[in-house]
Amino acid sequence: MIEALDIQVKGIVQGVGFRPFVYRMAKKYLINGWVLNATDGVFIHAEGEAKLLDEFVIELSENPPAASRVEEVTLKEVPLEGFDSFEIRFSDAGAVEKTTLVSPDLATCDDCVRELLNPNDRRYRYPFINCTNCGPRFTIIEKLPYDRKSTSMKDFPMCERCAREYGDPLDRRFHAQPDACFECGPHLSWREHEGLPGAPGSPGTFGTFRASEMPGVSETTCTPKTQTSVSRETLRGSDAIGAPLGSVMWGATREESDAILARAVDMLAAGKILAVKGLGGFHLVCDANNADAVALLRARKRREGKAFAVMAATTDEVRRVCEVNDAEAAVLEGSQRPIVLLKKRADIAFAPGLADKLPELGVMLPYTPLQHVLLHDFAAAMEAGDASCTVNEGSCDFGGSAVVEQDGGDRRPPVIPGERMGAEDAVLRSTACPPMLVMTSGNIHDEPIVTDDEDAYEKLFAVADGFLGHDRAIRARYDDSVVRIIAAGSAGDAMQFIRRARGFAPLPLAIPSACPPAEGADAAASCSTRTAVADESSHADACGDSAVDRSPDTVKSSAGARGQADSRRPAHEASVRDRAILAAGPEQKNTFTLTRDAEAFVSQHIGDMENAETYDAWLDAKDCYETLFEITPNRLACDLHPEYLASKWAHDESRVRGLPLTEVQHHHAHIAAVMAEHGLSDAVCGIAFDGTGYGMDGAIWGGEVLLSNLCAFERFANFAYVPMPGGAAAVKHPLRMAYGALWAFDLLEHPGAAEALAALGEQAAVCEQMIDHGLNTPMTSSVGRLFDAASALLGICTEPKYEGEPAILLEAAIEDGQTNALHEAVAVPSQGGEADAAERYAIAVVKNTATADSTAQDTSVVLFDAAPTFQALLDDKAAGVPPAVIARRFHNAFVQAIVMAAELVRSMYGIDAVALSGGVFMNRYLVEHALSALEDAGFTVAVSRDLPPNDGCVSFGQAVVAWAQENERDGGISAT
Repeated sequence: MIEALDIQVKGIVQGVGFRPFVYRMAKKYLINGWVLNATDGVFIHAEGEAKLLDEFVIELSENPPAASRVEEVTLKEVPLEGFDSFEIRFSDAGAVEKTTLVSPDLATCDDCVRELLNPNDRRYRYPFINCTNCGPRFTIIEKLPYDRKSTSMKDFPMCERCAREYGDPLDRRFHAQPDACFECGPHLSWREHEGLPGAPGSPGTFGTFRASEMPGVSETTCTPKTQTSVSRETLRGSDAIGAPLGSVMWGATREESDAILARAVDMLAAGKILAVKGLGGFHLVCDANNADAVALLRARKRREGKAFAVMAATTDEVRRVCEVNDAEAAVLEGSQRPIVLLKKRADIAFAPGLADKLPELGVMLPYTPLQHVLLHDFAAAMEAGDASCTVNEGSCDFGGSAVVEQDGGDRRPPVIPGERMGAEDAVLRSTACPPMLVMTSGNIHDEPIVTDDEDAYEKLFAVADGFLGHDRAIRARYDDSVVRIIAAGSAGDAMQFIRRARGFAPLPLAIPSACPPAEGADAAASCSTRTAVADESSHADACGDSAVDRSPDTVKSSAGARGQADSRRPAHEASVRDRAILAAGPEQKNTFTLTRDAEAFVSQHIGDMENAETYDAWLDAKDCYETLFEITPNRLACDLHPEYLASKWAHDESRVRGLPLTEVQHHHAHIAAVMAEHGLSDAVCGIAFDGTGYGMDGAIWGGEVLLSNLCAFERFANFAYVPMPGGAAAVKHPLRMAYGALWAFDLLEHPGAAEALAALGEQAAVCEQMIDHGLNTPMTSSVGRLFDAASALLGICTEPKYEGEPAILLEAAIEDGQTNALHEAVAVPSQGGEADAAERYAIAVVKNTATADSTAQDTSVVLFDAAPTFQALLDDKAAGVPPAVIARRFHNAFVQAIVMAAELVRSMYGIDAVALSGGVFMNRYLVEHALSALEDAGFTVAVSRDLPPNDGCVSFGQAVVAWAQENERDGGISAT
């Protein structure tokens, strides 16, 4: 019997080949009708035999294209319309109530890479090759539905051959919106400083165009920015950096494009620095095995100390320099292609300045066609042993015989002979490593990544020798995502985000809506937020009896059995759709979050909100999300801190627009984020360890144990306050923090402290006066600051060059000590066993003292006192125990404190669920050992999974708390 269904598929179903997939499945199951994209998903009208219809629907939900993500399939029986074929229709541009999801950008697929490197393919070496399974998505889209006319590809009309592919449902490029070729698509551009050795000597070399002939290119001659603070002495060997930029040259043909790439490879091989335009912005690129090039990049970018990420061609190449397990390989090779932090191999000598003193190196594989070709050609140049060749000024012929056969049958374009770079550019390279390129964000320190070619010419003028750009506009700024694989106890390997951006954002997260009272806490009295309503009448109360479950891993039919309506749907949709929250996020590692229909869109990593440029980038990204997802916020959330830039914006916006504003305590936001990621709503023992968070008592928190649900928290325990002489200066100069700890723990006279106090010099007396008189000396419970103090006391890091370096190097010291397994046993036989060390280092627990004004939010039940730990640290230091051993014992003390905190909460309140969050838990040693120890003690543990544990998760937590409190006010909407 022939039946008809209207099917709506929601999720990431646009720009991922979903319509041709539907078309193929319709042909397979003899289905007639149509499919189209709309702004709220993919709509299908299907007519066929009942059994075949059922199989068709199962294919849609269970076997969709790899790049898609089906979240919901809605079915409705409708009358037959008598279709005799199946067709793909144009997108529905009509207004609907909400938008669908947008796919993140996808790495170049294997099929496209094969075509890219196939001399017989018409897209051979085309730097913008893509298909429905790969390529740019979110970084080029302007509005939904996702059609070419709604992206930055609208400026590139397709040629006849591309148009045929685009219109063929059986072709891999059917409705691939960025589809293009040399004839009709974007092209590479090249610009370099005048006077560089080997520069093109004639306009004909590259096919030069007047700037007026290419849209968006200025005729203005770029000259050095007057505010550039890098000295000429620092930039040795870079005389061309003071010269103006030459003409913009374009690669409109394969020959011209290849000549540009050859020039780029030539400069990289000679130790020069390039600005290379990627999917979400520019990278600054140099030879990762060239110590001089790495040092020059550090000087120009003003990035001291912090490790650089590198790009290698294949996972096998990565294994030559790092240890890579199966889970790490899977992430490296996945369609997101993040930077993966991998353990360095001990037998490899890396270029100095790449990732000094760290056990890990950030590595990624190519994810754009341009990166594939650039790295391919660079590797060929390095393997050819000619590190100083340049473009032959008399020819650009890369066809025919210009392609040579290499070992193994790999066909590579040749290294083009020509004039060598000057002798001053000759460098020593590390021959132990495979060819790799440094790929770091194209920006000056603390500024947002550059996305526009003209901006790159100006802002990166004094950094890059050459600029490898293109004429496809970037509509959304995205840095590379950074992840690592950690051992998560019995759960096995788990991915931990360090930075969530390209490839992952803006995938939505579900918001659990239930919010029962926390055990041991009066939810009415223990609210973690203050609510300020500028105009209460402007906020419409939410209503309804359920919220939508949009778990990313769940595929469901909201109609249940085919043809049966869900009676709850109108009520819960009316409720959740009226609740659109914008959470402004924190000051550091900022993200913002927008909510819609019980799902949260957490933005890509924005950065530290410390300057106007980052603030402008935040506003641009916010406007982009609001427009693209058609969300108009009717409630705001922000951090309690009165001086955070994002919080100031939220307060101003609340006043101007009359929107309710929910202020969320920083560490409650951390814990709420982890709870929401795992769908938890009952009370948990939330352990939040980080560097800085504004406390309910006005102090700086950072070592907190909270009894928490989604609405509220009580402060069960915290580390005893220590002074921070100089406030922010104590973060930049951890010897000041060390002095504060010594003062608080009465250890200033300890012999083990003498070296640190001597290094502090006259500043020790200044710190003492500041503490005694309470001048610019905030008190903090921060675990991050305690790690800083320990690092400084051990002499590991006293003058950090980047945020978090003291704690990072303190952890790295453990790894240094493990390189010689016998070192500790031989060096410290007199220190007793590890059981004795654990007892000496144990963090003490003392009863806290309340006052008449104390509340459950600002005054904890117990205090953790780190004085014994620092006493033991100084004892061991004075006794000559190696720093690696002390660092490990110090870490273990905090692992045991975490378990002790959880045990205390369980014994008093019966809570055996633990949530860990905060930047301190990016410490691999700490989080892995804490997870193992908690699991051994019988606890259920939740850690960040879809977001970083650092402040990158805070905006999500703010949105969750604001949402949950709104639920509570509306009578406790259930998620069931």
